[in-house]
Amino acid sequence: MDTSELDYELPEAAIAQHPVSPRDRARLLVAGASGAGRHRTVADLPALVDPGTVVVVNDTRVIPARVAVHRPGSADGEVLLLEPVGDGWWQALCRPSRRLRAGSTVRAVAGGLSFELGATLDDGRRLVRPVTDGDVSLDEALQASGTVPLPPYVHERLADQERYQTVFARHPGSVAAPTAGLHLTRDVLDALERSGCRVVPVELVVGLDTFRPIATERVEDHVIHTERYRVPPATWEVVEAARSEGRPVLAVGTTSVRALESVAASGELDGRTGLFITPGFPFRVVDELLTNFHLPRSSLLSLIEAFVGPGWRGLYAEALESGYRFLSFGDASLLTREDRLSGDTEGRR
Repeated sequence: MDTSELDYELPEAAIAQHPVSPRDRARLLVAGASGAGRHRTVADLPALVDPGTVVVVNDTRVIPARVAVHRPGSADGEVLLLEPVGDGWWQALCRPSRRLRAGSTVRAVAGGLSFELGATLDDGRRLVRPVTDGDVSLDEALQASGTVPLPPYVHERLADQERYQTVFARHPGSVAAPTAGLHLTRDVLDALERSGCRVVPVELVVGLDTFRPIATERVEDHVIHTERYRVPPATWEVVEAARSEGRPVLAVGTTSVRALESVAASGELDGRTGLFITPGFPFRVVDELLTNFHLPRSSLLSLIEAFVGPGWRGLYAEALESGYRFLSFGDASLLTREDRLSGDTEGRR
């Protein structure tokens, strides 16, 4: 598939700069519906899914990984932690990287944290080793020194950093939020349960590849970085029961899709996944998807094309024309897998 087929014009004004309040007031474009029922809000979700649906959420938590640092005799810089790699070292993005020499140390502007700088890696990444003062843990030091790293297309400050966390976030580790989950409130989750749905967690640690456009001419030539995932055995039992009984599985966000489909493909409930979902992918688990509107030429949009086919173009055009807000703090869509709409579900069994 040519990457140009995942392109569309996204006006700057359509990119949401702040989340709506309350969370579930975000607009929801329901694919496959028509008329007045097509444009809803996330608060309506419990009335839009079938009783017995398994709703899967990603309960990862974003860490305050962006740390402003002093550079002696120069302007301040920044260290953005990405992922631990062992022996106290992390992959990170550093700014300005070329002026931060390997073997030197920089100190956080606030809090008791410094970083030893290591080797340069590919894709502009560096190795860094965080060092905390005294007996302070790294988690505690980051709470004092860092902020959550908002996406590069969000230019406004976030007054309440918890608004870049889901209400069910439990496991720290991500550097980006599973943004579809940002819309869900306790009221919505409780209403889903009361309607007969099961809400179950998975964990996929979200990395910066979420925001990296596909730079290759062919979609399939793009390589994504692996991410850690974990699907609790209890969650997989619920999912397997739904599959055997023909009940739908609704993934909240593309990260939940990748975690579930990684287990189906590998048989492993935890590990690292480099699963890149492109058109023609044989979905084995997920039937429905709650998701935001994604960047042009992104791996996330490739997943959407695989899930609903080229009809996403009409959906996105309608959303733009109707004033929907796009990307991380934007509105959402509720999608049904293309073959389920046509009644052909044999491929997933």
